[in-house]
Amino acid sequence: MMADDAFQELRVGFTAAVSHELRTPLARLLALLESAELPGANTRELLGQARVEVQAMSELVDDVLFLSELETGRAVVALGPTEITPIVDDVIESLRPAAERAEIRLTTHVDEGLAIPVRPRMLRVVVENLVANAIRYGGDGINVDVSAHLDNHSVELTIADDGVGVPADEVSRLFERFFRGDRARTTHGTGLGLAIVKHVVVAAGGAIEANAGPKGKGLVVSCRFPLGYF
Repeated sequence: MMADDAFQELRVGFTAAVSHELRTPLARLLALLESAELPGANTRELLGQARVEVQAMSELVDDVLFLSELETGRAVVALGPTEITPIVDDVIESLRPAAERAEIRLTTHVDEGLAIPVRPRMLRVVVENLVANAIRYGGDGINVDVSAHLDNHSVELTIADDGVGVPADEVSRLFERFFRGDRARTTHGTGLGLAIVKHVVVAAGGAIEANAGPKGKGLVVSCRFPLGYF
């Protein structure tokens, strides 16, 4: 009974958090539409801003549904093995334009032939979220490196940047649902990306942790997975 009560409390809390996160873009959308009705309003610009808010809500709903599928077991995480290099290469190429706009250098150091027992789609979710997070919050002109190597019969996948970093009191909360640090609150995002990453990693039998980079600079996120075999 105690477990049921805890689950119910968690579900209620999650529902309340989703409602809160949707309320903000809905309020902004309503304000934009009301402004568009005013005499002399720049309708094209206001509609463009409204489109951004609708997109933000759509992304939030997609992330909520995906996380719900993961937690109820409908989305199978571990079904492999999947070689890491092709996924990392594809993700890096897809995010390179965004990185170049911010003069961010993307590098990879992935040992060839490494595989982990995770579906390709799920591995892409992990890498894409972590690299995009570094690009979005690390700051302009930084370096972001994706590496993977064999370590004591497991595979360690690491995304490291030398950007502005995360305050020490926020690092432990990075993987919480809807948690957004002071810097993240000023940028677009659903607040669920890192929570989804953690769920995928843990569901695949792995572990994840975040730490400050060397000399307290930047952020290093390390994911440890069981070794997969072809």
